Amino acid sequence: MALLNKIWKSKFWLPITIAAMVAINWLASIYHTRLDFTNEKRFTLSSPTKKIVKQLDDVVLIDVFLKGEFPSGFKKLANSTAEILQEFKEIGGKNIQYNFISPDDELEGTNIKWGDTLTASGLYPINLKSQLKAGEQQQLVYPVALVHYKQNSLPVVLFEQKGMDVKKSYADAMKDLNSAEALMEFKFADAIYKASQTTKPMIAYVIGNGEPQDVRIYDLAENTLSQDYNLQQFNLATLPLIPDTFKLLLLVKPTEKFSDDEKLKIDQFVMRGGKVIMFLDKLNAEMDSLRIKNKVIAYDRGLELNDLLFKYGVRVNNDLVMDLQCDFLPFDVNGNGQFDFLHWNYFPLFESKSNHVINKNLGLVSGRFVNSIDTIEVEGIKKTILLSSSSNAKTIATPALISGKENSNEPESDKFKKANIPVAVLLEGKFTSLFKNRVSQAITDSLEQYGVSFMQECISDNKIIVVADGDMVLNSISKNEPLPMGVNPLTVGSQYQYQFANATFLQNCLDYLLNPSNLSEAKAKDYTLRLLDSKKVTANKTIWQLITIALPIALVILFAFIFQWLHKRKHTI
Repeated sequence: MALLNKIWKSKFWLPITIAAMVAINWLASIYHTRLDFTNEKRFTLSSPTKKIVKQLDDVVLIDVFLKGEFPSGFKKLANSTAEILQEFKEIGGKNIQYNFISPDDELEGTNIKWGDTLTASGLYPINLKSQLKAGEQQQLVYPVALVHYKQNSLPVVLFEQKGMDVKKSYADAMKDLNSAEALMEFKFADAIYKASQTTKPMIAYVIGNGEPQDVRIYDLAENTLSQDYNLQQFNLATLPLIPDTFKLLLLVKPTEKFSDDEKLKIDQFVMRGGKVIMFLDKLNAEMDSLRIKNKVIAYDRGLELNDLLFKYGVRVNNDLVMDLQCDFLPFDVNGNGQFDFLHWNYFPLFESKSNHVINKNLGLVSGRFVNSIDTIEVEGIKKTILLSSSSNAKTIATPALISGKENSNEPESDKFKKANIPVAVLLEGKFTSLFKNRVSQAITDSLEQYGVSFMQECISDNKIIVVADGDMVLNSISKNEPLPMGVNPLTVGSQYQYQFANATFLQNCLDYLLNPSNLSEAKAKDYTLRLLDSKKVTANKTIWQLITIALPIALVILFAFIFQWLHKRKHTI
């Protein structure tokens, strides 16, 4: 203290003060620290995210297409995006660069707008009707970003609508935007991680049992999986075993019986640590038959997978889930060729309980002729329901007659009383082989020829996902063009056209099973939405206006009056 007083009284106090300020600013430019006082640590990146950003050896350029005049909700989303990217830059330094671009801007050296390029890439805008200075008008908002790293570019969808009704209440809209902000760190970190990987995990798409190999898997193969994974077909019927070079087995809508030999290959792949996702249609019920005959009988396909699934802890039932929360189909109700869009209870829309990182803040997922699932008590196996029906659902036993005439009358709501019927489940734990104490010496010898031994249980904890709908990850066709996954072709061009979260659900499943970056910590974040009480705002409007407007003015006037009085008193004396 004495030293400070001595400096202050000396003639060198000014240059010393300037030198100190310069030194402090120089140190501040090199060393950064921030204090996050928010309850949910909104401005603190998770440890896995920091690790990913710190390990970058080149520049990541992020283009965000949220520049322009938007409604308040999307302005908030744009500001939150800038804040989270600044947090990334604080950690990554010069290796993190970002720009905000208007979709109406043109690509450098061309007459092509960014918005047209994004749409052509499958990144569709949200059509808003917003009140701008020029009056009420339609406005296209692209809540997306592109992450560029070396030769790789990956899209990041910053906001997805959670339901079909775009005319939501203010509170519901804010909840959706709040959920998008909570997932932002995970989405950017995940995209950076994937773009920086030099090798892609191999996925085996199973064929040999009637699985689709046509244009119905175009969106699955070309858009959903190709960027992040190495997808290869694998014929389960002809090849001797599933090699360990495959990290995951993807089984989509098989239609033919599985032999014991084929089930043994799947079983031993699981025992050796391979992950499995099954999208199964237990029953034969197809829209093609309904279109032709206006009716179809749903019956068991006879896949013979019951014993394998039962051993792992799950059973797909011989029934169909019907739900009042469902998609639309066009029906000729009066028989005069005039089609009306009506709810079709056999196309349920499944809710997410946000009880796991897979379904965290997930929108509605569409299904077609879906079976219910029961979990079986198996020691050491944990079950997590990922998708389930609404609170107004029911199941019907099979064989069942499905008729297009069912929609001629309003469904009786009192018959839809079942809630949360499971249709997708995650199994985790140390699985036991279906073939334990059952294989012959000949089979054991045959396996050893290929360098593997028969295993009676998993070498370590493993994961399997079973979904009781084979159509969930297939795409439809409209005007000879493949549609995105989760789009109903019979609503295309109507006000009921909507892309559901089927692709996001699949990507989340794959990320959880295959991504070693451990970003679940970032995805598990929750942002508390603190909305104002509209009743209190209205009741206390005048008081708050006085506090925020009149009080500051009064304080300024009071300060001026006191200053003038003191000044006058000093000079009068």
